[in-house]
Amino acid sequence: MHTVSTVAQARALFEVLPRPLGFVPTMGALHDGHLALVTRARDESSAIAVSIFVNPAQFGPSEDFDRYPRDLEGDCAKLHRAGVDVIFAPDVAAIYPEEFSTTVDPGALGTSFEGALRPTHFRGVATVVTKLLNIVRPDVLYLGQKDAQQTAVIRRVVRDLDLPVRVTIVPTEREPDGLARSSRNVYLSSQEREAAPSLHRALQAVRLAMAGGRTKGDALAAARGLLHPLAHLDYLDVVDSDTFEPIDILRPPAFIIGAARFGATRLLDNIWIDA
Repeated sequence: MHTVSTVAQARALFEVLPRPLGFVPTMGALHDGHLALVTRARDESSAIAVSIFVNPAQFGPSEDFDRYPRDLEGDCAKLHRAGVDVIFAPDVAAIYPEEFSTTVDPGALGTSFEGALRPTHFRGVATVVTKLLNIVRPDVLYLGQKDAQQTAVIRRVVRDLDLPVRVTIVPTEREPDGLARSSRNVYLSSQEREAAPSLHRALQAVRLAMAGGRTKGDALAAARGLLHPLAHLDYLDVVDSDTFEPIDILRPPAFIIGAARFGATRLLDNIWIDA
C-alpha cells in the first residue's frame, strides 16, 4: 500500500495502477460505513484508491472543521487491512493552493434542505470531488447512501460536466439499533446516543404510514411524534431522488429524508424508496 500527499505523487501512481480503478473519497475518521465502500470497490475493481481529506470548503464558519475527528494513522491501518492500494492524503495547500479561486456550483439541487441550512456546503463538496476525480481519474466512484443529497449533487456534477466515471451508491451501514454509522457519532453523549436512533424510527414510520394509504402530511406529523425529546428536527420530507423536489406520494425512485440535532451533534438519515 502506498500513501501519498501531493498531486504529482498521486498522479504518477494512478497512471500505472491496473484497471478498473475504484475510488472512495473520505474525510477520514473511518468507520464500518467507509469500509463497506472499500469492500464493494475491492470486489469490483483491480485496484482501489482512497482519499483522506477534511475539506474546509464544505464547512461553514460556525461548523466543526477544527474539531472534526482526525486519525490518519488509525485510518491508514484500517485501509491497509482492507487491501487498499493507494491512500491519497493531501494537506489543504495541495488541494487549494495560494490564489485558488475556481468553484463548482451544482445549481438549484444544492439549495434545498442541506443546501438551505448550509449555503456553501454543496459548492465545497462539488468542487473538491471534481478536483479529486481529475487527480485520481478512477473508473468507478463509490459513495455512501447516508448523505443522500450529497450523492445526488455529485451524480449531477458527473453528468453535467461529462466526467468519465461511473458512480456507484452503496447502502447505509447501521448500528444494531438502526443508527446510521457516521464519523460524528463520536460526539454524542450517552443520553444523546440513546436518543439518536429515533430519527431512523421516524423515517420508517413515514414509509409505513404512506404505504398504508395515509397522506404525507399525516405521516410526517405522526413521525415527528416518535422523535426523542432530545431531538431538534431540522427537516423531514419525501423527495424525488434526482431533483430533491418534495413529492406527495411514495413514487420511486425517492428518498424519505431527515436531519436532526442531538445536543450539538447534527445527524442525517434517509430511507431509499425503489419499489
